Amino acid sequence: MHSYLASIPLAPSLLGVAILICLGIYIRSSIRTRAQYNKFKHAYSTHPATTTYQNEKQRAPEPDSYPPIAPLSNFNWETTPPIAIRPFKPKYHLTMAISTLNPSELIPMDKTYKERLALRKSLLASHPGVVRALNTSRDTPERNARIREALCEWYAFILGEYLPSRYPSMFRLLPGEKSEEGTVLENSVTGVKACIDPEVVLRSLSIGGKDEDGSLLYLMDILSAYIDEDFLILFPNPSPSTASSDDGIPYTLQLYNTYYPAGFNPREKLGLPLANIHTPVPGYKEKLEKSMDRFFAKLEVGKFVLRANWSIMTPGARLFAAFGGLHDHSPEDFDAKKKGKGVGEGEGEGEGNKEAMEEETMDVEGFDGSDTFLRCERQTLHRLPKSKALVFAFHTYAYPIKDVRDEGLGEVMAVAIDGLKEGNVPGIHAYKRGMYWGEAVKKFLRS
Repeated sequence: MHSYLASIPLAPSLLGVAILICLGIYIRSSIRTRAQYNKFKHAYSTHPATTTYQNEKQRAPEPDSYPPIAPLSNFNWETTPPIAIRPFKPKYHLTMAISTLNPSELIPMDKTYKERLALRKSLLASHPGVVRALNTSRDTPERNARIREALCEWYAFILGEYLPSRYPSMFRLLPGEKSEEGTVLENSVTGVKACIDPEVVLRSLSIGGKDEDGSLLYLMDILSAYIDEDFLILFPNPSPSTASSDDGIPYTLQLYNTYYPAGFNPREKLGLPLANIHTPVPGYKEKLEKSMDRFFAKLEVGKFVLRANWSIMTPGARLFAAFGGLHDHSPEDFDAKKKGKGVGEGEGEGEGNKEAMEEETMDVEGFDGSDTFLRCERQTLHRLPKSKALVFAFHTYAYPIKDVRDEGLGEVMAVAIDGLKEGNVPGIHAYKRGMYWGEAVKKFLRS
């Protein structure tokens, strides 16, 4: 034996052996986890290239998986402020107004993350039938299968690829505590762990006696425990083979996870095409319907787009606004009240409704801006590589209007409020309830 080795005491030698054994176990576990992940990733992200949804017209082969996601290695969610969206225009024109999105920036995180996940949990407990739903039925097995395929693909991407790749300081892949679990994703902020393979989750639930719809809803609930992002998944209807118009194939809402609806009950939109979903929006049919249908039909795999909108949350309104409070779905009735006429009443009866109209308007002099927010949706759209379904996702932000004023943007926002009725669809001003809050908010912003 070499004299140097002979001089090493026995106890340290045993300690070294122990360290090597532990290191070996760790490496073996890591290899097993990575092997399980690669197997899972291959199953859900690498698919044969397919051709298209355009009326029997073929496209060039599309990407067969999501693009690589750039990591934010030193990201600190606790010190990251929410994205500041200020989409103000002096004249509001109803257009698609989209821009290209870097796929790595698909889902933002910030210091409200933990608080907002807690809110989602409470909303799920109080409104389970409103915040998520599937358009399945026993009479539509083919559609049911497509819904399952699209949801599993989205789930696998978010848990298995996007979150651990983009935010490694918040999420990490680990071997499951049980061998049948495979790889799990740990949320270091909340401590939640979930298997990244949706089929494993669904299989375990079916063994436990849960029905198919209940199992799919459970996948959606897991997503809401990881991301503060609402999403809607849409399919073309009718099928591509039966479509004959170049105006685009109507897309219909087949499943959704929507915790912050903007003044409507999303359950009532399930199964509807885009045109019907947007029926209350003034000017949609004339200005956007055909172009939206064409854009949805032609959006290619690998292209991610972004847009934003804004509205005002007045005192009492909240992020969850499924039962009204943000939009007036009958703006013509609001205008009639403003002119001194009651809804459904004759010309000579307006004077008696003066008090009712005053009740419909915020007190300008007494308004101090408290509990009033600029509400913005950061909306994204992309196509799933395998199922070819479209994912329309949005992150909803609420900024105190005092913050906007303090940023020096009070006048810009005040002009934009008047601009709602000066663009190509003047009815948008009434639709956003500008008659109610407009004067009070403008005066505050200019104070």
